[in-house]
Amino acid sequence: MADIQSNKAQVVIVGSGPTGLSLGIELARRGIRCLLVERNLRVGHAPRAKTTNVRTREHLRRWGIAGKLADASPFGVDYPSHVHFVTRLSGQSLLRFDHALNAKPERDDRYSEHAQWVPQYKLEGVLKDHAATLDPLALRYGEELIGFTQDANGVRVRLRNTDSGEIWEVVADFLVGADGARSVVRDLIGSTMKGRYGLSRNYNIIFEAPGLAKAHDHGPGIMYWQINADGPSVVGPMDIGDLWYFMPTQIAPDAHLTDEEAVALIRQSTGIDLPYRIKSSDEWVASCLLADKYWEGRVFLAGDACHLHPPFGGFGMNMGVGDAVDLGWKLAAVLQGWGGPTLLPSYEAERRPVHELVLDEAERNHAVLSNEIYRPGLEDDTVEGANARSDCADFIRERKYREFYALSVVLGYSYAGSPLVAAEAGATSAGPEALDYVPDAVPGSLAPHAWLEDDVSLYDLFGNGFTLLVLGGDAVDVGVARQEAERAGVPLTIVRRDEPELRTLYEARLALIRPDQHVAWRGDRWPDIRLLARVTGQVDAA
Repeated sequence: MADIQSNKAQVVIVGSGPTGLSLGIELARRGIRCLLVERNLRVGHAPRAKTTNVRTREHLRRWGIAGKLADASPFGVDYPSHVHFVTRLSGQSLLRFDHALNAKPERDDRYSEHAQWVPQYKLEGVLKDHAATLDPLALRYGEELIGFTQDANGVRVRLRNTDSGEIWEVVADFLVGADGARSVVRDLIGSTMKGRYGLSRNYNIIFEAPGLAKAHDHGPGIMYWQINADGPSVVGPMDIGDLWYFMPTQIAPDAHLTDEEAVALIRQSTGIDLPYRIKSSDEWVASCLLADKYWEGRVFLAGDACHLHPPFGGFGMNMGVGDAVDLGWKLAAVLQGWGGPTLLPSYEAERRPVHELVLDEAERNHAVLSNEIYRPGLEDDTVEGANARSDCADFIRERKYREFYALSVVLGYSYAGSPLVAAEAGATSAGPEALDYVPDAVPGSLAPHAWLEDDVSLYDLFGNGFTLLVLGGDAVDVGVARQEAERAGVPLTIVRRDEPELRTLYEARLALIRPDQHVAWRGDRWPDIRLLARVTGQVDAA
């Protein structure tokens, strides 16, 4: 791990969760000197995020550590990611969603990496270990931000050691707050979270449950939604050592669960009496909130510091990683001199619509919890009870399917409308509103994926900067593009492929791919405009 010499860094990152670590990795692998500070040791048993989705795993593949996360899986990547809806663990099955969240470890043409059910602390461990191998990145725990000043030339960051109380300063080009829901950086730039607070009150309880996996007949899975009057909730296995999570939903405003009460509620809701032991109990309030601004001058926000939503659909932590990737390549481009003045402002312009989309999706998912699914008589061993269970299953199938098969949200969002994207008149995209993800190469969309020979992903060929995908373009086009890149100082990788299916997929002979693997432009001839200068923010779209 690098150290910071002379108290100088190009970027200071506050917060070492998945967002901060991902940003540090994205910058360091581009040669940017970073200092990542974290006031806490980030240990414990209480992760809310347990889904590393397809897109995040694709970034891990790009960083060379997707396999390490697979190795860290507590139950192995072959463990079925089934989501069960049951009356209770000891009761009857209502409906099962098989291989939810696209975590099935079989090759899929639409993406290069499947999702993975793994506790957030396992992901953080993989990210931290990788960060420690990157020389431009220094990671320091026990350091808290107490303030900063900035001007046109940089940011002077004031830090305090939480053990010694020593105050010290770092001079940086940029500061990024990846410091979570209670972001200090957000407060210091005068940004305010706005939206809908207090949608519900809930608990995230982590407990030891020896023998629970074998004490029910529903088979393996990652979530068991319990639909009963005693304890509407979600419960599931989290880690080896019989470690489980339990989330009772819509707790009354005046209710506060002691450990003894939590154990009693687990027994009551599951119908299974075992020697449970509470490891941690975390009360939380579901809300949908967005920061009214994501940046000021040389200071930016990412992850939970600028967006919060209910954890239904597995979006939150993954969306923070997406923020880190978008902001990371843009900060690097500016610091290396090939990013222009409109590049960094495009961070909020591109990411805010994605955040709004996901907040709406998560709120719709949150609107149908176990409490709303329950029907009187659901557990009765009668004809009426059977009818109630059948009706309940139909309701679950209709209202919860998209929550567990949301690939169109994970991969189907677009940066169309960004000043960095060459708009295409009349081009249409299925987009994230579609029930199922349909890849397309409309500028702004994620570049369509394809598998090539020997299990090589098309994404594996993309460069660290921009990539020109040549699917039949002639040498003149390539030569002009390369000359333009040299003039603009833009790193450009040329990838030539002859597969007819790629030409069909991209519907053009040429496609310009951004460092984050989104399509910036496509066409049959290299355009007679300063395309690279435009998509790197060196000139306005006009």
